[in-house]
Amino acid sequence: MKTLPYADAISKLEIDNFKQILFEMPKKTYIFSVTKTGFRKRVKANDLVEVNTEHNKTKKYLLNEGDDVPIMQELGIFTKENKIVASMYDKFKQINRFVEIIDDEFKTSNLKEITILDFGAGKSYLTFLIYHYFVNIKKIKAKIIGYDIKKDVVENCNRLAKKYGYDGLEFIVSDVKKDKLFEGKIDMVVSLHACDTATDYALNFAIKNKAKYIFSVPCCQHEINLSIKRGGDFDVLLTDGLIKERFSALLTDSIRAEILRSCGYSVDVIEFVDFAHSPKNIMLRCKLTNQQKNIENVKNLIKKYNFSQKLYDLVKNN
Repeated sequence: MKTLPYADAISKLEIDNFKQILFEMPKKTYIFSVTKTGFRKRVKANDLVEVNTEHNKTKKYLLNEGDDVPIMQELGIFTKENKIVASMYDKFKQINRFVEIIDDEFKTSNLKEITILDFGAGKSYLTFLIYHYFVNIKKIKAKIIGYDIKKDVVENCNRLAKKYGYDGLEFIVSDVKKDKLFEGKIDMVVSLHACDTATDYALNFAIKNKAKYIFSVPCCQHEINLSIKRGGDFDVLLTDGLIKERFSALLTDSIRAEILRSCGYSVDVIEFVDFAHSPKNIMLRCKLTNQQKNIENVKNLIKKYNFSQKLYDLVKNN
């Protein structure tokens, strides 16, 4: 239970998909229910003299509604009053959670500077927030490069970075599958929903360049689903299309995790956000330890089921 002002409570109905909400006043109780035609209100007598608000717990994010971060207005996350735009609530949750996970690693860090590459940056909601986190919150000098294939999107992101004085932030039009990328020392690689094998190219780049940290949320794992053949005990999972698709996606990320471990990374496969905020909610959280693991199990699976997996092929040819 949570006590809210009237306007915020109505917003909760719209944003969080509640079916019913209760307003307790000193004299009356109002119950609003959501129906197909809108709100339906019922009123009943109430002897309450005082509303108890001790149960209220406010979730504190690294970026909170009401924070004065002008770039979030430009990106459409916040209104001019620094309220969350209702249609952007899921994106707000995603980027906040991503940076919270990064913060778990850097909360007590005495790092002075950091270099980060963001693969498949898109409109760069996450990229800008990561820059804000390191530079404005942690006071760490950051050089961040965001890669994307869309020229107009990249140009707009560079315009915004310049407008708001994000001097260490740069966006480059690039196809990570074939173009030449940054050649200096890299501390971290991030990717949020880089589609299909673009995630594999990002992970391979991080491995080749010995990036200390990788935070990757994969998306659209089509490759195994399209190539896997029957061949063993998992055949029962390949009969129905829906189950085959989900199994293939989980198998893809499991293999990526095993390959990263074989290349000297500790890997945690974690839930990124609640499924309600994104169905693509698995994150690979990795840290370079140089402790390598054998991947004969992966080789045997690929041989038995005759499927393709891009990260496996890339690492094999490094």
